[in-house]
Amino acid sequence: MVFSKTLLDWYQANKRELPWRNTREPYLIWLSEIMLQQTRVAQGLPYFIAFTEAFPTVFDLANADEQEVLKLWQGLGYYSRARNLHQTAKYIANELGGQFPTTYNDLLKLKGVGEYTAAAIASFSYDEAVPVVDGNVYRVVSRYFGLATDISSSGAKKEFTSLAKSVMPNDKAAQFNQAIMEFGALQCVPKNPDCGACVYNGSCSALQQNKVDTLPIKTKKTKVSNRYFNYLVFLDSNEQTIIRKRTEKGIWQNLYEFPLIESNKELSYEELITEIKLHFPRKTIENISYFNEEQIIHKLSHQKLHIRFYRIALSKKISNGISLELLKNYPFPVVIFNFINNYSL
Repeated sequence: MVFSKTLLDWYQANKRELPWRNTREPYLIWLSEIMLQQTRVAQGLPYFIAFTEAFPTVFDLANADEQEVLKLWQGLGYYSRARNLHQTAKYIANELGGQFPTTYNDLLKLKGVGEYTAAAIASFSYDEAVPVVDGNVYRVVSRYFGLATDISSSGAKKEFTSLAKSVMPNDKAAQFNQAIMEFGALQCVPKNPDCGACVYNGSCSALQQNKVDTLPIKTKKTKVSNRYFNYLVFLDSNEQTIIRKRTEKGIWQNLYEFPLIESNKELSYEELITEIKLHFPRKTIENISYFNEEQIIHKLSHQKLHIRFYRIALSKKISNGISLELLKNYPFPVVIFNFINNYSL
């Protein structure tokens, strides 16, 4: 078909040289695909390199301590991906003898592996003719074929997958999947694509109908909740402090943080003192001051965090505290890690 031939020719002339494209090893492809979920290539590439250096095989990753895995993942976000990655590595190493499943359907059974990742591994490693459908593919397919289906609707995934499958050369599944994703990332970008330089500018439905800016259609909006985090950096005269591990379900599970008072609104200084006395009645506090008077706004996919850090000077020594020098050895959410660096803790 003309669409696929044009796409493959474009890919050969324009593709980026990326390390996971030079291998059919499923471990490396799996690792790259998990990392690149909701992450730009430029951001994910250094993490991929760091992980493959630290854990060159699935056995190395399986045998790693979770804290080491989370520390290397620090800053990449969506930390459940890292925890699932680690658990799946253990399963593959210990239960499957280090051998990845070889079919799309069996790959789907792995923890943390959805339809997109399973399709990527199945096609890139084993040449199974199953299309990948991610945001880039939705955009390219919707624009080229003039598909007005709402991509947030229940039947959209099946419809787009079927259409992508119909134009995929079965003997070139891996190249086609790489090509269509790359085309969406480099050429058919979300905003202001250079349609004049596009290889499809004579056949793209969206361009012909002046709908490039309106396709793909997505009407379902993500509801964002506001949360207010007040972090207490307790410090004694020996520069010892306190951190805790977030073991509860939700954001940043198994990462570390300072003692936290979460509120349903921004707290005044007086309200904060009341909360500290309520939650930490045994602490002998000498002084309370702001590290940052202005809130730090940290945006997640479904949450907007309003964060302040407070210096809590104590008159008594902290038992079982941690020195400031050792803080950087622990995996923190990136907003806390940046705070530690910015304030030279």
